[in-house]
Amino acid sequence: MRNLILFVVGLSLYAQNTPPPPAATGGGRGGAAAAAAAPAAAAAGPTGQANPNDTVLKALDDVMWVQKLSDIADVDKVAYTSLPPVHILNRTGPGAGNPLIIHAYTFIPKKMDRTKKQPLLVLAHQGIHGHVSSVELAHVMREMMEQGYAVIAPDYRGSIGYGQGFSNQIDYGGREVDDVLAGKAWMLEKYGFLDPKRVGAIGWSHGGLITLMQILLHPEEYAVAYAGVPVSDLVLRMGYESPAYQAQYSAAYHIGKSVRDDIKEYEKRSPITYAAKLATPLLIHSNTNDEDVNVLEVQRMIMALKAEGKKFESKIYDNAPGGHMFNRLDTKLARDSREEVYAFLAKYLKP
Repeated sequence: MRNLILFVVGLSLYAQNTPPPPAATGGGRGGAAAAAAAPAAAAAGPTGQANPNDTVLKALDDVMWVQKLSDIADVDKVAYTSLPPVHILNRTGPGAGNPLIIHAYTFIPKKMDRTKKQPLLVLAHQGIHGHVSSVELAHVMREMMEQGYAVIAPDYRGSIGYGQGFSNQIDYGGREVDDVLAGKAWMLEKYGFLDPKRVGAIGWSHGGLITLMQILLHPEEYAVAYAGVPVSDLVLRMGYESPAYQAQYSAAYHIGKSVRDDIKEYEKRSPITYAAKLATPLLIHSNTNDEDVNVLEVQRMIMALKAEGKKFESKIYDNAPGGHMFNRLDTKLARDSREEVYAFLAKYLKP
């Protein structure tokens, strides 16, 4: 009974502090809606936008993951080390420069035969200052278990749920990519039955950017990748986003400069810059009515890959219901779209 009471109280707290869905805010999961809703916080710089209750909400979501998937998967929450922080207030203080500790969720299908080599998916969550959310991803994760994949999903630096300090460690398109890559390495080291030659990368929105950056900068690490509605070109993106969104990037704890002040820095953090490096089978999805990652941004990424003579697959949906979230919903169109993704991954990962 005590656990039930705590759960109900936590659920109430969760509901009180969960932002409205994309349709209500006019934004998606790439970060534009959050910045627009809190321009003062975005412009504040040192403080960012972390919810003061984020650690409580995260603890609740840890429970929800187990509640939702324990019938089909072994669910665990793990911690590993990645590269040191980029933002260090006192570089001569005790522990300055220590590797940053990253938490991640791991999911292994209960029916998986651990006497044989098995495939792995590395999921990069969506959202600037987002997290691996059971509300948004549990139904997708269940499908991945049913497909026969083990999955690791890191809450890379900048994610919410671990306090303001961790949220402010965001390194957009930089060491957050390394955090996800380190999660892949941890998973392969921990579970000897996972096949290092059958690892796929997957992510939507900002997670799509991280997915693209992983395969473009580390092509030998993955057998295949899927990028859904991926942020692809930060220079272009700053041109069509709001001043509040732009301020989030130029804040001291973030990139620290506007795109006008340092175009090269924004290019360095953009997948489109590395189009010539593609060597991994890739599928990209976009949607013409995406209210967050404008279809023009994804089209430019597709054109850049074609200009480099790269082989990949892409599909742009025409005015699909759901906008930015169109194929992460629990609708028939979304499920059909994800079946396209799973069919593509299966060609290379053979679950």
